Amino acid sequence: MTSMTTQRLDHPAKGVTSTGRLRAAVLRKPGAALVDAAPLLGEPSPIYSRALEAHATLVKTLQYFGVQVTVLEASGDDAREVAIGDVAVTFDDGLFMMRQTSMARRAEAESLESEIAHLGIPRAGGIEAPGLLDGGDVLLLPGLAVIGVGSRGNDLGRAGFAQAARARGYDVVEARLAPGVPSLRCVAGVVARDTVVIAAHKVDPAAFARLRRIELDRGEEFAAGALLLGERHVLADIRYRTSLAKLRKAGIAVDSIDLYEFDKAGLVPALLALASRRS
Repeated sequence: MTSMTTQRLDHPAKGVTSTGRLRAAVLRKPGAALVDAAPLLGEPSPIYSRALEAHATLVKTLQYFGVQVTVLEASGDDAREVAIGDVAVTFDDGLFMMRQTSMARRAEAESLESEIAHLGIPRAGGIEAPGLLDGGDVLLLPGLAVIGVGSRGNDLGRAGFAQAARARGYDVVEARLAPGVPSLRCVAGVVARDTVVIAAHKVDPAAFARLRRIELDRGEEFAAGALLLGERHVLADIRYRTSLAKLRKAGIAVDSIDLYEFDKAGLVPALLALASRRS
């Protein structure tokens, strides 16, 4: 493991799972196997050298906004390992470890647990076998947990996570995903305490009935996968110009960089960083 910061992180502050300002995050450097990631329909395969450059820009951008960034080296040979947001979900009391649908990726949770111990980030439980659920299929807002129901995960995994969330005071709802959607966070994202951005034709909007919704046009669904930097402030892939203009019109501050090499495989910004502290 290598890290861009060596000091121990403070334990997550109360409200880390809300829309407070992102103060610290853990990222996983893309491995050379990224080129083997199955591209989305109509997209070319990722180019590794460009992905490394884009990831370095992501790190520098987060640091520019005051985020304490820790970058972990690739630990395996799975193409999607860079999507560290699949491995854990951050509750106020620490990281809740997921049990990923892909058997090839399940060792990532064990690896991350060892690495976060050195950073002083507590473990807050996890999905037990034979339950399966990926972090990319979970959205947390203040008092509300949304669980995506699609091609990944199983009923036991979703039930186990729901139990853990309810024990922490969250209401839990499920959102059914359209066929072919890689993860909930590809088509739904949090932009404020009471507001989400969604591709309503790719995820059941009824799951977000209690929230304000910004609905995206067809063809730019993955713009919903922006990374939340703070209340009404996101970091997005620059390619979705129409959707980013819609977000800005709705009063959301949008900063954008080129993350196309990851987007080709459905690896949206929200999956590339694991929040460890917000305030």
